[in-house]
Amino acid sequence: MAVLGLTPGDIEEEVVEVWPDAWSAFRLFDALGTQWRVASGGPSGLDYTAIPATASMLGIKRRDLTDIFPDLRVMEVEALAVMAESME
Repeated sequence: MAVLGLTPGDIEEEVVEVWPDAWSAFRLFDALGTQWRVASGGPSGLDYTAIPATASMLGIKRRDLTDIFPDLRVMEVEALAVMAESME
């Protein structure tokens, strides 16, 4: 930020509520932020091979991934839609 002459005060803070039952999926999605598969047409989805290791680092049990995965997919689909809009 400093390279651009910005300070944390220059960025508007947006409060977003996350329902408790989606919290683990949100944490996992956030941690997977650098794990997008990208082709010439732009991002195509998350790299699912990174999910187990990332979940483990967050303390999310492997057995809980079955319940978390559908919520993660909803976030992935919405993120892809937002990224597609920004590429238009």
